[in-house]
Amino acid sequence: QVQLVESGGGLVQAGGSLRLSCAASGRTFSNYAMGWFRQAPGKEREFVSTITSRGGSTYYADSVKGRFTISRDNAKNTVFLQMNNLKPEDTAVYYCAARPAYNDNYYTTQTAYRYWGQGTQVTVSS
Repeated sequence: QVQLVESGGGLVQAGGSLRLSCAASGRTFSNYAMGWFRQAPGKEREFVSTITSRGGSTYYADSVKGRFTISRDNAKNTVFLQMNNLKPEDTAVYYCAARPAYNDNYYTTQTAYRYWGQGTQVTVSS
C-alpha cells in the first residue's frame, strides 16, 4: 500500500507559477513510476506528466510541454510538478499517482496506476 498526499495548489494569475508536491509513504518510493493527472470541471481526468522510477525519463502531455517540469527526490519520497506560465485552461484538480515499476518505463494512462492521491486544486485567473 502506498499513500500519496499532494500539496502546493492554489490561486495564481495567468503567467504565474506553482510547484506541486506529492509525498509518498508506505513502500520503497524508488520502485514506483509516478504520474500527474488533472481534472477540470465538467471534463474527464487527463494525463499531464510522468516520470520513471529512477527519474531517468519523463514525458508530458502536449498541452503542458515546455511549461511544466516533473521531477522526483527518491531520498525524500516526493515527486514534484513545477508549473510555469500558467494559463486559465490549466485550472483543475491535480492528482499524483503511483505504480510499481521495476524497470525504466513510464506510463501515461490512468489505468496503469494503482495508487492515487486526493488531489490539490489549481486555479488560474485571467
